Amino acid sequence: MKALLSGNEAVARGAWEGGVHVGCAYPGTPSTEIMEALSQYPEVYTEWSVNEKVSLEVASGASFAGARAMVAMKHVGLNVAADPLFSLSYIGATGGLVIVTCDDPGMHSSQNEQDNRHYARSAKVPLLEPSDSQEAKEFTRLAFEISEEFDTPVMVRLTTRISHSKSIVELGERKEVPVKEYVKDVKKRVILPAHARERHGFVEERMERLRKYAEEFPYNRIEEGDPELGIIADSVAYMYAKEVFPEASFLKLSMVWPFPRELVRRFASKVKKIIVVEENDPFIEEQVRLLGIEVTGKDKIPLVGELNPTRVAVCLGVKKEEELPKPELPHIPKRPPALCPGCPHTGVFNVIRKLKLIATGDIGCYTLGTLPPLNAMDTCVEMGASIGNAFGMQLVMKDDKLRKKVVAVIGDSTFFHSGITGLINLYYNRGITTVIILDNRTTAMTGHQDHPGTGKTAKGEKGREVDLVKLIKGIGIEHVYVVNPYDLKELTEVIKREIEREEPSVIIPRAPCVLLRRGEKFTPMRVIEDKCTGCRVCLKVGCPAISMRGDKARIDPFLCTGCTLCQQTCPFGAIEFVEEK
Repeated sequence: MKALLSGNEAVARGAWEGGVHVGCAYPGTPSTEIMEALSQYPEVYTEWSVNEKVSLEVASGASFAGARAMVAMKHVGLNVAADPLFSLSYIGATGGLVIVTCDDPGMHSSQNEQDNRHYARSAKVPLLEPSDSQEAKEFTRLAFEISEEFDTPVMVRLTTRISHSKSIVELGERKEVPVKEYVKDVKKRVILPAHARERHGFVEERMERLRKYAEEFPYNRIEEGDPELGIIADSVAYMYAKEVFPEASFLKLSMVWPFPRELVRRFASKVKKIIVVEENDPFIEEQVRLLGIEVTGKDKIPLVGELNPTRVAVCLGVKKEEELPKPELPHIPKRPPALCPGCPHTGVFNVIRKLKLIATGDIGCYTLGTLPPLNAMDTCVEMGASIGNAFGMQLVMKDDKLRKKVVAVIGDSTFFHSGITGLINLYYNRGITTVIILDNRTTAMTGHQDHPGTGKTAKGEKGREVDLVKLIKGIGIEHVYVVNPYDLKELTEVIKREIEREEPSVIIPRAPCVLLRRGEKFTPMRVIEDKCTGCRVCLKVGCPAISMRGDKARIDPFLCTGCTLCQQTCPFGAIEFVEEK
């Protein structure tokens, strides 16, 4: 039986066929759909963990108890999970333990372009890289077997194009793998220095066995072609290079770490010239050069950005840029990403801009509050950074008026992910920051996954809901206020009051993401043209439903949700609800 699957769906299928018992993840593009797909299989326990570190800890616990377990995360998520990853390399795996990392070359939805192949080398664990959906399924299934055979976590690395592109996959049956009986082994699982010293020796010996395995790994293969040109490539770069150089000889690397040195030497002996085609860092190129083999690589192939066949062809001189077809497009105005019409975050950013506050921000769709016309965020570093950033800024600001203008803005899912520790640190160290938790009742940017604040599990079942107000008050913070994000007057009054406190406070603007309200009937707003002066104040709200037609404002009735933010902003009372017929 065959099916058309994305790489992410294929990973889930491969895990299921491989007998996985437990799947954990925190949503993050381009990896999100892996756990969404795996949650559809009733034989597998799946969860949205509060963050990637916890996700890996839960999965490793299942592995300790003899079950096959998998975690999935985007590339920066592995930074969060790096602490357990390095210890787990020493501990190994009882039940198969697979870590799927999805890198984002080109930064389509990420704050950096890191190359997670380096994690496999640093943590001394094997790394598999599929080039299409079929391999994504097969490699995930194989990863569990490798994990148990070599007593190691195994990384499977996808990139955005592998994760999201679809291709035909040959489906198999599920292999029912019994959970092994738990056996206590403190020298293996309690990483005291004395135990770790012994386990380090095991890791190095394991790497030698894995190197031999990589040399014979059937998906590391030489494809003989024109001996004048040999190309070494991995992941989706293999597909691009194959399209540009169909006649060349190829060494397709699928188990990139440990690096198959002898296989590379054998390939080099068969060809006259070698080009390494890979995205981002010169990971393979450096390993080939260490063998004393001269190659063309990042001196031609860009280090920055995502590759594609055209880019590879131009960089390697197969085509000239001026020869490429240039479609003639009419002038299209730039359309930067914006918050949705009716987004509950929009009002908060309008107040922040109006009060000229310094807002340290965080990861989520509310990061779009940075862009014009909102212009309301000053920083965005990583998940949970907003609270620590705000506290650090206030520590060193000498001007008291400026110091009190600093607020931290964080989403509800991000707060559960890694904002709690920042808030505890703020309270413990006598900070005064006002923290604004934008509670839209979901993990919105990655497609509306649930989290502890929603009380629903990854399978859509009822879990236990964490009460934000009780949680924050339990820390010791007395001033916690839930407000309506669509009431600009209330928002302004509460924020102005709280930033004057000489102690920390938390404001929770709470309303569901407008996309969760699909199916509701909205009464849109309209502009009263006789009253509209064309002042454009309503455009500063930042709602995509509002535009100008000539010298008058216009509201698109098909986009408007009737949130009233524009009505509250208009100085001339020129906006009203459309009368129902």
